[in-house]
Amino acid sequence: MKSLIAFAAILLTALSVSAQNPKKGKPTLNHLALYVYNLEESTKFYRDVVGLDTIPEPFHDGRHTWFSVGGPNSHLHLIQGAKAKTEHEKNIHTCFSVPSVAEFIKVLDKNKITYENWAGEKQAVTKRVDGVTQLWCKDPDGYWVEINDDYK
Repeated sequence: MKSLIAFAAILLTALSVSAQNPKKGKPTLNHLALYVYNLEESTKFYRDVVGLDTIPEPFHDGRHTWFSVGGPNSHLHLIQGAKAKTEHEKNIHTCFSVPSVAEFIKVLDKNKITYENWAGEKQAVTKRVDGVTQLWCKDPDGYWVEINDDYK
């Protein structure tokens, strides 16, 4: 009987701790990796156009650039080595939220980067049914990047 009570106490404690930290034990995003043709060109795009901050990377081999995205433990890794630039499906994309899509369009225009809405209309944006404004552009390797104003 004592072992049953002890087991129940341990179980209740574990459930209480789990309820206090609902993320405990759930996977979190650590990083996304993009295999790129020209690391310098791609680094400039994600740093200077998208506006991501670079972070130290452990390899120091000239083949990697790491960026912080969304928090201290979520990163974007660029890895040089792709043999060529290729076309990618729009449904496979990375999305970044910004405070203002209109201000982001100014950055795209300044850098002469074309963008489009979901339907493919050039220099146009999409307004989703939930009110979020979004656009799509391509990075230097042809990967689709969605930019929206679902900024929190």
